[in-house]
Amino acid sequence: MNSIKTILMRELRSYFNSPMAYIFLVVFAVVNGYFFTNTFFLFDQSNMRALFNIIPLVYLFFIPAVTMSLIAREKNIGTMEVMATLPINDIDFVIGKFLSALSLIIIGLGITLIHFFTLMNVGTNIDYGAVFTGYLGLIMLGAVYAAVGTFASSITDNQVISFIIGVFVVLVFFLMDKMLLFVPGSLSGLIQYLSVDFHLSNISRGVIDSRNIIYFASLVGFFLFMTVRVLEIRKWR
Repeated sequence: MNSIKTILMRELRSYFNSPMAYIFLVVFAVVNGYFFTNTFFLFDQSNMRALFNIIPLVYLFFIPAVTMSLIAREKNIGTMEVMATLPINDIDFVIGKFLSALSLIIIGLGITLIHFFTLMNVGTNIDYGAVFTGYLGLIMLGAVYAAVGTFASSITDNQVISFIIGVFVVLVFFLMDKMLLFVPGSLSGLIQYLSVDFHLSNISRGVIDSRNIIYFASLVGFFLFMTVRVLEIRKWR
């Protein structure tokens, strides 16, 4: 746990010691705020549905941008060799990196709470349960995309390539249930189940189903496991 905490704090400091974290948080807040306020005042909705619909789209590009340097940068500047000599397990290293990206994502979501407070002041008949589950779903979706980005960053030392791979993989998961018309009927159920949007929409409706939580946790575990395997294979070369 100490190793994970050390890596987590080190990575968070590197985020905030550079313009990256501030750029991410400002742009994330502005983009989400723009679309939310437009929809909120245009349709006079007393819910957060507009925000919960736009954030997954913003995630598609912002999370790969946040995670692209997690491990690729270490490889590029040669600090991975130094890390290999320290008493740090690969799994602790990967989890620390992953949690740093997830922490930044949660901070970004925290900023969007300003829209919730606005809704409390001007809205009526607010479904607080749906707001809670909506944010819970966004955190779990952010965790999946952060795990994907961490994996993408581990297979190359080029941050741009890492970003491209990360965007491609998260787009595949996001678009799966949008492509059901083009797949055989026998596979449609499986493709729909593998789609992140299918599970996110279930949670956003206010229903916390263990199957949806298991789905997100399984994806996070799978991509973090694959990241650890990539690092282990690299050591044996």
